[in-house]
Amino acid sequence: MHPSLLLGLLAGTALAGTIRRPGRPRPQAPTAETLCPIVFDGRPDSSLEPLDFDDWNTSPFNPDYVKGAGLPWSSILRFPDISPPARFDDPTYQKPFEVTINDSSIFNNQRGFRRAGLQFQGDTNRESPGSSGIKTIHFSLKWDAQRPLNLSHEYLNVWHETADYSANQFNFQAGAILGQNSLARDTWKVLNRQNRQVWSTPILRNEWQNFAVSLDFVRNTLRVYYSRGSEPLRSVTNALTNNNAGEGQYQVGILRKPTGTSDVVNSGYHQRNLNEGLIYGSVFVEDGEGGCVSL
Repeated sequence: MHPSLLLGLLAGTALAGTIRRPGRPRPQAPTAETLCPIVFDGRPDSSLEPLDFDDWNTSPFNPDYVKGAGLPWSSILRFPDISPPARFDDPTYQKPFEVTINDSSIFNNQRGFRRAGLQFQGDTNRESPGSSGIKTIHFSLKWDAQRPLNLSHEYLNVWHETADYSANQFNFQAGAILGQNSLARDTWKVLNRQNRQVWSTPILRNEWQNFAVSLDFVRNTLRVYYSRGSEPLRSVTNALTNNNAGEGQYQVGILRKPTGTSDVVNSGYHQRNLNEGLIYGSVFVEDGEGGCVSL
């Protein structure tokens, strides 16, 4: 990894294939049914404790990446009690989680970023089952008024980064996008590989917002789906031409960029005593073969 790469991160050693942990109950009667085969399931079992996210045997994510040096995931994640649940979560078996960042959220000495990003177990950097055919990543977001994002900064929240760390096939973002002052800050945005916005929606403060991004790695297209609360997802873009080459991995969490610098990886301004978070629910990647998508 070259330190000058904007989104460089280390590829964690992970188990190959879809992760199914022994004894994990299969969700029953969720708020909405998933319709397609699940490739990576990032909906934590409701029985999991914070320390379980530090262990390969119990976490649905890679416990080693991507986070500040010496910070275990058990100190980063929170588990808020939220009702109603996110659209594809059954609260009997699954629970939402919150990714947080603070002054120590510095990964791999990238001192310009504050970041904590979850990678699915099994989502290997090369030959991942998440980087072939048609794959759709689902996630629901809820704002935390106690740990609000500072939208004068640029945030990456969900993205798929190429295996050589040179580009992202897509970014799901918030805040002030550096170098693109015409884009509204107070919106969730989807940007394509060329870093051009293809869709956005206002950030709501009091309800779940549900998203899905489909990547067709064969036809090189991207499609976005969206809904609010318990409403079914609907397509909000066509299948847009997008360069999806380069394999790589998904990441879910917070990457906060600095202001006041031309070297965003290594320098720049963040206020002190940082305490920010974003609540996630219904996080999973499904197979879209034959046009399948859970709505």
